[in-house]
Amino acid sequence: MKNHAKSLKDLPDENGNYGPFGGQYVPPQLETPLKEIETAYLEAKNDPAFQKEYADLLKNYVGRPSPLYFAKNLTGKLGGAKIYLKREDLNHTGAHKINHCLGEALLAKRMGKKKLLAETGAGQHGVALATAAALLGLECEIHMGSIDIAKQHPNVIRMKLLGAKVVEVSSGGKCLKDAVDSAFMTFMNEYQTTFFAIGSVVGPHPYPMIVRDFQSIVGKEAKEQIMAAEGRLPDYVIGCVGGGSNAIGLFNEFLDDQVELIGVEPAGKGTGVGQHAATISYGSAGVIHGMKTLVLQNEKGEPDPVHSIASGLDYPGVGPIHAYLNSIGRVTYVTANDRETIGAFLELSKVEGIIPALESAHAIAEGIKLAPKLGQDKIIVINVSGRGDKDIDYVAEMLKM
Repeated sequence: MKNHAKSLKDLPDENGNYGPFGGQYVPPQLETPLKEIETAYLEAKNDPAFQKEYADLLKNYVGRPSPLYFAKNLTGKLGGAKIYLKREDLNHTGAHKINHCLGEALLAKRMGKKKLLAETGAGQHGVALATAAALLGLECEIHMGSIDIAKQHPNVIRMKLLGAKVVEVSSGGKCLKDAVDSAFMTFMNEYQTTFFAIGSVVGPHPYPMIVRDFQSIVGKEAKEQIMAAEGRLPDYVIGCVGGGSNAIGLFNEFLDDQVELIGVEPAGKGTGVGQHAATISYGSAGVIHGMKTLVLQNEKGEPDPVHSIASGLDYPGVGPIHAYLNSIGRVTYVTANDRETIGAFLELSKVEGIIPALESAHAIAEGIKLAPKLGQDKIIVINVSGRGDKDIDYVAEMLKM
């Protein structure tokens, strides 16, 4: 682990860069709307009234703080390090996404916008944003790929019940990347009345910063909770990484500490093109969705098709902050394949009575690999970023249950 004189929590720089990554690569007509969002956010960030309203919603609407649970059964079965689970699955709407969706919705209302617009893969961001829109009296439009609509049908129904318009995207690979493309096109035409609430730490500046800041509540709580439970910091902190919002939400508070941080990417079915979505492991520098980051791409710089059993990780890019943290060696990025992920999904369900989202099961899979290699004096914290209700029909069909 490298030491850094300046806090990594101070990123990005004034241009929205995380080292060589990040920035703002957008058509000229979007530069002014994005600057307006940045200005409004920085004002809100320093406004006690805004922060008070946000904190009140996190406590009394979302149900924060989410528990940090000692997984006694799993720890005992594996016979190594103590495993603690940060239970973001217990939030209202069932995942970490509600943390930034409420923040973005409050910001949109502060700016006088009438509609919230977003993309979604697994549907948890869409559900959380539709929930925030209903609460705050805003319209909501969610773009979602055809493949993900079929895999995540319960979440599609939830979005519609909450009053959102769900736009099916059948172009390209019909998954998360294509939903982002579609939502960006809509935003370009409607930015005067619409707030694009990006669902991860991706996209042009200031979105990666905004989403990270709202999600940092996860790590702040986890740090206080592990200190109360164990009297010290954990040795390892683990989160799954697609775009990377849940991972950086947990990691951010530990960036300046002597704690090993591990991001787990989806290795899918293998290393071939279209068989995985492990961007940091196999990608190269490029531009996608308004940011410079690591991208799974062909020789022409076009995004490659990707695959993950978890719709929320099915993305050919990654948040620029993760690309930077990888480049300086502060975070170690590993992979879990579909088979390992299903195994972890079933193991946590049967051993602890907790059914995790398939996204979260990637992080659980790494914890299951790591814990037996460590002594019983070591501590691992894993982010259970969402619950698996949305995945049970898909898993049942796959396993012929």
